[in-house]
Amino acid sequence: MARPLRAWRELVKNLFRKHVTGQYPHTKPVIDKNYRAKILFDANKCIGCNICVRNCPADAIKIIQVNQDEKPTEVDGKTIPAKRKFKCVIDLAKCVYCGQCTDGCPVKALSSSQDFELAHFNREALIDEMKHPYETESKKK
Repeated sequence: MARPLRAWRELVKNLFRKHVTGQYPHTKPVIDKNYRAKILFDANKCIGCNICVRNCPADAIKIIQVNQDEKPTEVDGKTIPAKRKFKCVIDLAKCVYCGQCTDGCPVKALSSSQDFELAHFNREALIDEMKHPYETESKKK
């Protein structure tokens, strides 16, 4: 037969203990500096090598060139090719946040942020298209 006083003793003992769980929405958790969350992209550093695309186990990254129609320039009789510019599209619903894309990038164009609040009601909102500044400038013209 179970001892009813044993349950009461456990209840009273736990009433005065410190809470184990955090009050998440009201108090933000302390996040370690090495925490891997949403991926950030620096378009000015990207060289278009696609190592991040090949390293991604979830196939969540696409690197797209945005200035394919830009013509080379002539300076002092020399033809200088247009600098290639890229944008990055990351499907955050597929991403497993392993960090292989950030570790493999030779120029560190990809990095991890500490933004972990990524919940949405539709999958389209989880496709993060990080445009190159060139794209927004060319659309203004």
